Amino acid sequence: MSLVNLFGGLRRLLRRRSIQIDNCVFRLHWLVTSSVLVVFSLVVTARQYVGDPIECVPPTSDFPMEVLNTYCWIHSTFTIPAAFSKKVGYDVPHPGIDNAEDHITNRRYNAYYQWVYFMLFFQAILFYVPYYIWKNWEGGLLEAITMGMQVVIMEDQERDHKKRILTEYLHRHMRHHKFYALKYIVCEFLSLVNIIGQMFLMDKFLGGEFWRYGTKVVSFAMSDQEDRSDPMIYVFPRMTKCTFRSFGSSGDIQSHDSLCLLPLNVVNEKIYIFLWFWFIILVTLTSFVFVLRIVVLMVPKFRFHMLKSRSPLMKPEDLEVLSRVANAGDWFLFYMLAQNLDPLVYKEVVSDLTALMEGKVEEARAPLNSI
Repeated sequence: MSLVNLFGGLRRLLRRRSIQIDNCVFRLHWLVTSSVLVVFSLVVTARQYVGDPIECVPPTSDFPMEVLNTYCWIHSTFTIPAAFSKKVGYDVPHPGIDNAEDHITNRRYNAYYQWVYFMLFFQAILFYVPYYIWKNWEGGLLEAITMGMQVVIMEDQERDHKKRILTEYLHRHMRHHKFYALKYIVCEFLSLVNIIGQMFLMDKFLGGEFWRYGTKVVSFAMSDQEDRSDPMIYVFPRMTKCTFRSFGSSGDIQSHDSLCLLPLNVVNEKIYIFLWFWFIILVTLTSFVFVLRIVVLMVPKFRFHMLKSRSPLMKPEDLEVLSRVANAGDWFLFYMLAQNLDPLVYKEVVSDLTALMEGKVEEARAPLNSI
Protein backbone atom coordinates (compact mmCIF):
# COMPACT_ATOMS: atom_id res chain seq x y z
CA MET A 1 0.00 0.00 0.00
CA SER A 2 1.46 3.37 -1.00
CA LEU A 3 1.55 6.41 1.27
CA VAL A 4 -0.83 8.21 -1.10
CA ASN A 5 -3.45 5.47 -0.72
CA LEU A 6 -2.92 5.37 3.04
CA PHE A 7 -3.38 9.14 3.41
CA GLY A 8 -6.42 8.94 1.14
CA GLY A 9 -7.96 6.34 3.42
CA LEU A 10 -7.16 8.49 6.45
CA ARG A 11 -8.82 11.51 4.81
CA ARG A 12 -11.96 9.45 4.17
CA LEU A 13 -11.91 8.32 7.79
CA LEU A 14 -11.74 11.91 9.04
CA ARG A 15 -14.49 13.14 6.73
CA ARG A 16 -17.53 14.36 8.62
CA ARG A 17 -20.50 12.03 8.36
CA SER A 18 -24.02 13.32 7.73
CA ILE A 19 -25.44 10.80 10.22
CA GLN A 20 -23.95 10.47 13.70
CA ILE A 21 -24.60 7.01 15.16
CA ASP A 22 -22.50 7.50 18.30
CA ASN A 23 -21.46 10.13 20.84
CA CYS A 24 -18.40 12.37 20.97
CA VAL A 25 -16.47 10.18 23.44
CA PHE A 26 -16.97 7.12 21.25
CA ARG A 27 -15.63 9.15 18.31
CA LEU A 28 -12.54 10.03 20.35
CA HIS A 29 -11.74 6.30 20.25
CA TRP A 30 -12.35 5.16 16.70
CA LEU A 31 -11.86 8.48 14.87
CA VAL A 32 -9.39 10.66 16.79
CA THR A 33 -7.22 8.06 18.52
CA SER A 34 -7.08 5.71 15.53
CA SER A 35 -6.07 8.60 13.26
CA VAL A 36 -3.41 9.82 15.70
CA LEU A 37 -1.94 6.32 16.01
CA VAL A 38 -1.82 5.91 12.22
CA VAL A 39 -0.02 9.27 11.89
CA PHE A 40 2.47 8.27 14.61
CA SER A 41 3.03 4.95 12.84
CA LEU A 42 3.76 6.78 9.57
CA VAL A 43 6.16 9.17 11.31
CA VAL A 44 8.11 6.30 12.90
CA THR A 45 8.10 4.37 9.62
CA ALA A 46 9.46 7.39 7.76
CA ARG A 47 12.20 7.93 10.35
CA GLN A 48 13.03 4.21 10.35
CA TYR A 49 13.29 3.69 6.60
CA VAL A 50 14.42 7.14 5.51
CA GLY A 51 17.81 7.51 7.15
CA ASP A 52 19.69 5.30 9.58
CA PRO A 53 17.61 4.08 12.56
CA ILE A 54 20.79 2.89 14.29
CA GLU A 55 24.44 3.93 14.04
CA CYS A 56 27.07 1.85 15.82
CA VAL A 57 30.72 2.65 16.41
CA PRO A 58 32.90 -0.13 14.90
CA PRO A 59 35.62 -1.57 17.16
CA THR A 60 38.24 -1.05 14.41
CA SER A 61 38.45 1.22 11.39
CA ASP A 62 38.33 -1.69 8.93
CA PHE A 63 35.30 -3.30 10.60
CA PRO A 64 32.26 -3.47 8.23
CA MET A 65 29.90 -0.83 9.66
CA GLU A 66 26.86 -1.95 7.66
CA VAL A 67 27.16 -5.47 9.04
CA LEU A 68 27.49 -4.15 12.58
CA ASN A 69 24.49 -1.80 12.25
CA THR A 70 22.29 -4.52 10.76
CA TYR A 71 23.34 -7.08 13.37
CA CYS A 72 22.73 -4.76 16.31
CA TRP A 73 19.38 -3.61 14.89
CA ILE A 74 18.15 -7.19 14.44
CA HIS A 75 19.52 -8.66 17.67
CA SER A 76 18.71 -5.60 19.83
CA THR A 77 20.99 -3.48 21.98
CA PHE A 78 21.19 -3.19 25.76
CA THR A 79 21.81 -0.77 28.61
CA ILE A 80 22.95 -1.26 32.20
CA PRO A 81 20.14 -0.14 34.60
CA ALA A 82 22.61 0.47 37.44
CA ALA A 83 24.54 2.93 35.24
CA PHE A 84 21.60 5.36 34.99
CA SER A 85 22.18 6.46 38.59
CA LYS A 86 25.85 7.24 37.96
CA LYS A 87 27.15 10.67 37.03
CA VAL A 88 27.60 11.18 33.30
CA GLY A 89 31.09 12.37 32.34
CA TYR A 90 32.64 11.14 35.58
CA ASP A 91 31.49 7.58 36.26
CA VAL A 92 29.93 6.69 32.89
CA PRO A 93 30.24 8.15 29.36
CA HIS A 94 26.48 8.14 28.69
CA PRO A 95 23.32 7.35 30.69
CA GLY A 96 22.96 3.57 30.99
CA ILE A 97 26.40 2.83 29.51
CA ASP A 98 28.97 1.03 31.68
CA ASN A 99 31.47 -1.79 31.48
CA ALA A 100 29.33 -4.66 30.19
CA GLU A 101 31.61 -7.34 31.65
CA ASP A 102 30.98 -6.06 35.18
CA HIS A 103 27.20 -6.22 34.67
CA ILE A 104 26.81 -9.26 32.42
CA THR A 105 23.79 -10.54 34.37
CA ASN A 106 22.18 -7.12 34.78
CA ARG A 107 21.42 -5.92 31.29
CA ARG A 108 18.24 -4.37 29.94
CA TYR A 109 17.71 -5.32 26.32
CA ASN A 110 15.80 -2.96 24.04
CA ALA A 111 14.07 -5.01 21.36
CA TYR A 112 10.88 -2.94 21.11
CA TYR A 113 12.19 -0.26 18.72
CA GLN A 114 11.96 -2.59 15.71
CA TRP A 115 8.22 -3.02 16.30
CA VAL A 116 7.03 0.45 17.33
CA TYR A 117 5.53 1.37 13.95
CA PHE A 118 3.76 -2.00 13.69
CA MET A 119 2.46 -1.81 17.26
CA LEU A 120 1.07 1.70 16.73
CA PHE A 121 -0.74 0.62 13.56
CA PHE A 122 -2.08 -2.49 15.30
CA GLN A 123 -3.38 -0.33 18.15
CA ALA A 124 -5.12 1.95 15.64
CA ILE A 125 -6.98 -1.06 14.24
CA LEU A 126 -8.01 -2.18 17.73
CA PHE A 127 -9.47 1.27 18.46
CA TYR A 128 -11.56 1.04 15.30
CA VAL A 129 -12.97 -2.45 16.03
CA PRO A 130 -15.76 -1.44 18.51
CA TYR A 131 -17.09 1.15 16.05
CA TYR A 132 -16.89 -1.35 13.20
CA ILE A 133 -18.98 -3.80 15.24
CA TRP A 134 -21.51 -1.11 16.18
CA LYS A 135 -21.76 0.16 12.60
CA ASN A 136 -22.66 -3.35 11.43
CA TRP A 137 -25.08 -3.95 14.30
CA GLU A 138 -26.73 -0.55 13.77
CA GLY A 139 -27.35 -1.54 10.17
CA GLY A 140 -28.04 1.98 8.91
CA LEU A 141 -31.28 2.35 10.92
CA LEU A 142 -30.79 6.03 11.75
CA GLU A 143 -29.89 6.90 8.18
CA ALA A 144 -32.92 5.01 6.88
CA ILE A 145 -35.51 6.58 9.19
CA THR A 146 -34.16 10.16 9.06
CA MET A 147 -34.14 10.07 5.23
CA GLY A 148 -31.98 13.17 4.86
CA MET A 149 -34.06 15.34 7.20
CA GLN A 150 -30.90 16.64 8.88
CA VAL A 151 -30.79 19.08 5.95
CA VAL A 152 -32.60 22.29 6.95
CA ILE A 153 -33.48 23.44 3.40
CA MET A 154 -36.15 21.10 2.02
CA GLU A 155 -39.47 21.36 0.20
CA ASP A 156 -42.37 21.49 2.68
CA GLN A 157 -44.24 18.69 0.96
CA GLU A 158 -41.18 16.42 0.93
CA ARG A 159 -40.37 17.18 4.56
CA ASP A 160 -43.96 16.54 5.69
CA HIS A 161 -43.99 13.22 3.85
CA LYS A 162 -40.72 12.10 5.48
CA LYS A 163 -41.89 13.29 8.90
CA ARG A 164 -45.06 11.23 8.56
CA ILE A 165 -43.09 8.10 7.64
CA LEU A 166 -40.72 8.61 10.60
CA THR A 167 -43.60 9.25 13.00
CA GLU A 168 -45.44 6.13 11.86
CA TYR A 169 -42.29 4.05 12.25
CA LEU A 170 -41.70 5.30 15.80
CA HIS A 171 -45.32 4.69 16.74
CA ARG A 172 -45.44 1.23 15.19
CA HIS A 173 -42.11 0.11 16.72
CA MET A 174 -42.52 1.68 20.15
CA ARG A 175 -40.87 -0.43 22.89
CA HIS A 176 -39.02 -2.54 20.31
CA HIS A 177 -35.57 -0.91 20.47
CA LYS A 178 -34.23 -2.48 23.64
CA PHE A 179 -31.63 -4.59 21.83
CA TYR A 180 -30.65 -1.60 19.70
CA ALA A 181 -29.59 0.28 22.84
CA LEU A 182 -28.05 -2.84 24.38
CA LYS A 183 -25.79 -3.37 21.36
CA TYR A 184 -24.52 0.20 21.63
CA ILE A 185 -23.78 -0.25 25.34
CA VAL A 186 -21.84 -3.43 24.53
CA CYS A 187 -19.73 -1.52 21.99
CA GLU A 188 -19.09 1.31 24.47
CA PHE A 189 -18.00 -1.31 26.98
CA LEU A 190 -15.71 -2.84 24.35
CA SER A 191 -14.11 0.59 23.87
CA LEU A 192 -13.45 0.80 27.60
CA VAL A 193 -12.03 -2.74 27.73
CA ASN A 194 -9.93 -2.00 24.65
CA ILE A 195 -8.21 1.08 26.03
CA ILE A 196 -7.51 -0.55 29.41
CA GLY A 197 -6.20 -3.64 27.64
CA GLN A 198 -4.00 -1.50 25.41
CA MET A 199 -2.44 0.17 28.44
CA PHE A 200 -1.48 -3.28 29.75
CA LEU A 201 -0.23 -4.18 26.25
CA MET A 202 2.00 -1.09 26.05
CA ASP A 203 3.32 -1.76 29.55
CA LYS A 204 4.32 -5.26 28.47
CA PHE A 205 5.73 -3.92 25.19
CA LEU A 206 7.95 -1.39 27.00
CA GLY A 207 9.22 -3.88 29.56
CA GLY A 208 6.90 -2.86 32.41
CA GLU A 209 7.71 0.85 32.16
CA PHE A 210 4.49 2.34 30.72
CA TRP A 211 2.22 2.56 33.79
CA ARG A 212 4.43 5.02 35.68
CA TYR A 213 6.03 6.60 32.62
CA GLY A 214 3.95 9.78 32.72
CA THR A 215 4.18 10.29 36.48
CA LYS A 216 7.95 9.81 36.36
CA VAL A 217 8.27 12.38 33.56
CA VAL A 218 6.19 14.90 35.55
CA SER A 219 8.26 14.21 38.68
CA PHE A 220 11.44 14.65 36.62
CA ALA A 221 10.25 18.00 35.26
CA MET A 222 9.45 19.28 38.77
CA SER A 223 12.61 18.04 40.54
CA ASP A 224 15.91 19.88 40.97
CA GLN A 225 18.23 19.69 38.00
CA GLU A 226 21.10 18.42 40.15
CA ASP A 227 19.24 15.39 41.52
CA ARG A 228 17.05 14.25 38.67
CA SER A 229 17.40 11.31 36.28
CA ASP A 230 15.51 11.49 32.99
CA PRO A 231 12.97 8.60 32.87
CA MET A 232 12.52 9.09 29.12
CA ILE A 233 16.17 8.22 28.52
CA TYR A 234 15.79 5.16 30.76
CA VAL A 235 12.81 3.83 28.77
CA PHE A 236 14.04 5.14 25.40
CA PRO A 237 17.85 5.33 25.60
CA ARG A 238 19.60 7.31 22.89
CA MET A 239 22.96 5.57 23.39
CA THR A 240 23.13 1.79 23.94
CA LYS A 241 25.61 -1.06 23.66
CA CYS A 242 25.79 -4.07 21.38
CA THR A 243 27.98 -7.17 21.61
CA PHE A 244 29.19 -8.56 18.27
CA ARG A 245 31.04 -11.89 18.21
CA SER A 246 33.36 -13.06 15.44
CA PHE A 247 36.29 -15.38 14.83
CA GLY A 248 39.76 -14.03 15.46
CA SER A 249 42.87 -14.69 13.38
CA SER A 250 43.69 -17.77 15.48
CA GLY A 251 40.17 -19.18 15.20
CA ASP A 252 39.03 -18.24 18.70
CA ILE A 253 35.77 -16.34 19.33
CA GLN A 254 36.22 -12.63 19.97
CA SER A 255 33.60 -10.29 21.49
CA HIS A 256 33.35 -6.67 20.40
CA ASP A 257 31.36 -4.17 22.47
CA SER A 258 30.12 -1.27 20.37
CA LEU A 259 28.30 1.92 21.26
CA CYS A 260 25.11 2.38 19.24
CA LEU A 261 23.15 5.58 18.71
CA LEU A 262 19.34 5.23 18.41
CA PRO A 263 18.06 8.55 16.99
CA LEU A 264 14.61 7.00 16.54
CA ASN A 265 14.12 6.97 20.31
CA VAL A 266 13.98 10.78 20.35
CA VAL A 267 10.71 10.43 18.42
CA ASN A 268 9.49 7.38 20.37
CA GLU A 269 9.80 9.06 23.76
CA LYS A 270 7.62 11.99 22.63
CA ILE A 271 5.01 9.68 21.11
CA TYR A 272 4.63 7.57 24.24
CA ILE A 273 4.51 10.46 26.68
CA PHE A 274 1.67 11.90 24.60
CA LEU A 275 -0.08 8.52 24.51
CA TRP A 276 0.27 8.12 28.27
CA PHE A 277 -1.53 11.37 29.04
CA TRP A 278 -4.07 10.88 26.22
CA PHE A 279 -4.95 7.36 27.34
CA ILE A 280 -5.40 8.50 30.97
CA ILE A 281 -7.78 11.26 29.83
CA LEU A 282 -9.63 8.93 27.46
CA VAL A 283 -10.08 6.09 29.95
CA THR A 284 -11.42 8.59 32.51
CA LEU A 285 -13.93 10.09 30.05
CA THR A 286 -15.00 6.67 28.78
CA SER A 287 -15.54 5.30 32.29
CA PHE A 288 -17.62 8.34 33.25
CA VAL A 289 -19.78 8.15 30.10
CA PHE A 290 -20.29 4.40 30.45
CA VAL A 291 -21.42 4.69 34.08
CA LEU A 292 -23.65 7.63 33.16
CA ARG A 293 -25.16 5.60 30.31
CA ILE A 294 -26.05 2.74 32.67
CA VAL A 295 -27.59 5.12 35.22
CA VAL A 296 -29.64 6.93 32.57
CA LEU A 297 -30.97 3.70 31.10
CA MET A 298 -31.82 2.33 34.54
CA VAL A 299 -33.51 5.47 35.93
CA PRO A 300 -36.40 6.88 33.81
CA LYS A 301 -36.25 10.35 35.42
CA PHE A 302 -32.70 10.77 34.21
CA ARG A 303 -33.84 9.91 30.69
CA PHE A 304 -36.39 12.73 30.85
CA HIS A 305 -33.79 15.32 31.86
CA MET A 306 -31.24 14.08 29.32
CA LEU A 307 -33.78 14.27 26.50
CA LYS A 308 -34.88 17.72 27.66
CA SER A 309 -31.31 19.01 27.57
CA ARG A 310 -30.80 17.54 24.10
CA SER A 311 -34.05 19.00 22.65
CA PRO A 312 -34.93 22.30 24.41
CA LEU A 313 -37.63 23.19 21.83
CA MET A 314 -39.82 20.24 22.75
CA LYS A 315 -42.95 20.78 24.79
CA PRO A 316 -42.60 19.53 28.38
CA GLU A 317 -45.86 17.57 28.12
CA ASP A 318 -44.61 15.75 25.01
CA LEU A 319 -41.39 14.86 26.81
CA GLU A 320 -43.38 13.63 29.78
CA VAL A 321 -45.45 11.28 27.61
CA LEU A 322 -42.37 9.93 25.86
CA SER A 323 -40.55 9.36 29.14
CA ARG A 324 -43.49 7.44 30.57
CA VAL A 325 -44.51 5.33 27.58
CA ALA A 326 -41.16 4.65 25.91
CA ASN A 327 -38.68 2.20 27.38
CA ALA A 328 -34.91 2.64 27.61
CA GLY A 329 -34.32 1.42 24.05
CA ASP A 330 -36.84 3.91 22.65
CA TRP A 331 -35.27 6.69 24.71
CA PHE A 332 -31.86 5.89 23.23
CA LEU A 333 -33.26 6.06 19.69
CA PHE A 334 -34.99 9.39 20.45
CA TYR A 335 -31.73 10.72 21.87
CA MET A 336 -29.83 9.72 18.72
CA LEU A 337 -32.53 11.24 16.52
CA ALA A 338 -32.21 14.52 18.43
CA GLN A 339 -28.57 14.87 17.38
CA ASN A 340 -29.31 14.02 13.74
CA LEU A 341 -32.46 16.04 13.02
CA ASP A 342 -33.01 19.76 12.77
CA PRO A 343 -34.44 20.89 16.17
CA LEU A 344 -37.66 22.21 14.60
CA VAL A 345 -38.20 19.01 12.63
CA TYR A 346 -37.50 16.93 15.73
CA LYS A 347 -40.01 18.94 17.76
CA GLU A 348 -42.69 18.44 15.09
CA VAL A 349 -42.00 14.70 14.87
CA VAL A 350 -42.34 14.27 18.63
CA SER A 351 -45.53 16.36 18.71
CA ASP A 352 -47.05 14.26 15.93
CA LEU A 353 -45.97 11.08 17.70
CA THR A 354 -47.56 12.04 21.01
CA ALA A 355 -50.75 12.88 19.12
CA LEU A 356 -50.73 9.36 17.64
CA MET A 357 -50.23 7.96 21.13
CA GLU A 358 -53.39 9.51 22.53
CA GLY A 359 -54.83 6.04 22.86
CA LYS A 360 -52.08 5.32 25.36
CA VAL A 361 -52.64 8.37 27.53
CA GLU A 362 -53.99 6.34 30.41
CA GLU A 363 -50.91 4.13 30.27
CA ALA A 364 -48.78 7.25 30.18
CA ARG A 365 -50.25 8.39 33.51
CA ALA A 366 -49.12 5.21 35.21
CA PRO A 367 -45.92 5.18 37.30
CA LEU A 368 -42.71 5.49 35.37
CA ASN A 369 -41.69 2.27 33.66
CA SER A 370 -38.27 0.81 34.15
CA ILE A 371 -36.33 -1.01 31.50
